[in-house]
Amino acid sequence: MHAVQFVGAGPGAADLLTLRAGRLLAEADVVLYPGTYLDPEVLETCSPEADLVDTQDLDLDDIVGRMVSAQRAGRRVVRLVSGDPSLYSAVFEQTRRLDAEQVPWDVTPGVPAYAAAAARVGHELTVPLVTQSVVLTRTQQRSTAMPEAESLAAFAATGATLVLHLAITRTREVMAEVVAAYGPDCPVVVVYRASQPEELVLRGTVADIADQVEAAGLRQAAVILVGRALAERADPRAGESYLYDPRRDRTRRGDGERR
Repeated sequence: MHAVQFVGAGPGAADLLTLRAGRLLAEADVVLYPGTYLDPEVLETCSPEADLVDTQDLDLDDIVGRMVSAQRAGRRVVRLVSGDPSLYSAVFEQTRRLDAEQVPWDVTPGVPAYAAAAARVGHELTVPLVTQSVVLTRTQQRSTAMPEAESLAAFAATGATLVLHLAITRTREVMAEVVAAYGPDCPVVVVYRASQPEELVLRGTVADIADQVEAAGLRQAAVILVGRALAERADPRAGESYLYDPRRDRTRRGDGERR
């Protein structure tokens, strides 16, 4: 029997699907997809004979029930998830239910939305001597409770580049939580529907980005990036990677390891 395939659809653009994702979609008999976040062009990769199921109005039990029924009928099932399955995809909840039903499954990664957003604005999120860490997180509103230790203020205190998913409707509150750590002039970039035809990029600061988001009327499908690595002009503290330093000793040891 075929395993149910969880496939990262990437940020939306069909040409950002991985080669494996494209092959699995072309072979699938049933494709369950998140209509809220997906560019319809992605579905053109599917076979014309495939059953396409938009899951935006289905609950978790409905989704899993359809996957189990189709898999037991000998059909190839693909469960598309937006971005990469490792982030906010509900893959854990779904695979736990599939395990209980003794249905095999596999996961194919995809391009995460935050990576597409950073690429769109031409920024590396880790800059030597400025920040070497990235925090991927979200906020709580009408959603699952956040663990008590995972406050935005605590993450912001590290100075890491902050990547916020599922937070666009709380932009003003978010900026109020991080301003003490980053300062009002810290760069912020918001990318709505990265890589899709409706893509919109907003550049601002902790002090003014909420005004821009509210003026644009953004309500979903946006990633917020916060941090000094996003400065349009080079941060005066920025250094260069030791990996490529001409002073670095590149001779090899006998076991092949570089010193």
